Amino acid sequence: RSLVVVHFWAPWAPQCAQMNEVMAALAKEHVQVTFVKLEAEAVPEVSEKYEISSVPTFLFFKNSQKVDRLDGAHAPELTKKVQRHASSTSVSAASNDGAKEDLAVRLKKLINAAPCMLFMKGSPKEPRCGFSKQMVEILNKHGISFSSFDIFSDEEVRQGLKTYSNWPTYPQLYVAGELIGGLDIIKELEASGELDTICPKACKLEDRLKTLINKAPVMLFMKGSKQVAKCGFSKQIIEIMNNTGIDYETFDILEDEEVRQGLKTYSNWPTYPQLYVKGELVGGLDIVKELKENGELLPVLKGEN
Repeated sequence: RSLVVVHFWAPWAPQCAQMNEVMAALAKEHVQVTFVKLEAEAVPEVSEKYEISSVPTFLFFKNSQKVDRLDGAHAPELTKKVQRHASSTSVSAASNDGAKEDLAVRLKKLINAAPCMLFMKGSPKEPRCGFSKQMVEILNKHGISFSSFDIFSDEEVRQGLKTYSNWPTYPQLYVAGELIGGLDIIKELEASGELDTICPKACKLEDRLKTLINKAPVMLFMKGSKQVAKCGFSKQIIEIMNNTGIDYETFDILEDEEVRQGLKTYSNWPTYPQLYVKGELVGGLDIVKELKENGELLPVLKGEN
């Protein structure tokens, strides 16, 4: 019943060495978990079987069954997944039903995360299979606005969505929470001219940025999220914001390259994080620190200044 975490690594990749250190630290903390290192290129058959196309990649096994996957050097995500799976190694049948219900709720939220959602292998910038690449090319060609989810980043979603939607392959395209289909269906819709009527058109980047900046009275554009900051500056600004008690929303610029680059030009501010109040740029970490020291941060966040 114990958890086994397998790290597919390569000696030439510095990020793998870093993640090996993270694994060593996790091994001390979770003595009941078995951590294994496999040199991906030394075991090509195994790497091919488990679709290991980049390093580092981590696979999670329970009772000899693969239960999760993590692609890339994401230490906080690895820690989170190890903690989650290690704590649920002996689930009862009742809590298992609860887990199934939780997954269904999570899938529904993901499907409805944007008017047009694409579940694919990789990202629009870096598709990791030919079908996903073709799907992205068709959507971009028609100027369709869509968000995406990398099914390689979450094995639970990858397997669960097949059952949930009764569609066995990827990519999968959803509009307004409804499954449209895979690549073949999209090609048919494109050929018949129906694709343009079904999928929402991309708005101009400037309009999109305006909408995002005004999504909440206080908006923070950062690397990562409130829960997991993915750079030191973002972590510091989150700590300051949390201590104010003011409600705010965040946008992860690592998830959207168009926003990441476009916002720098739009706001004429070259770095992240960036804090906005009522649609107006306040500044980055240094400005927020200054405002805090001067006792001006709270009035600014409340829109009084």
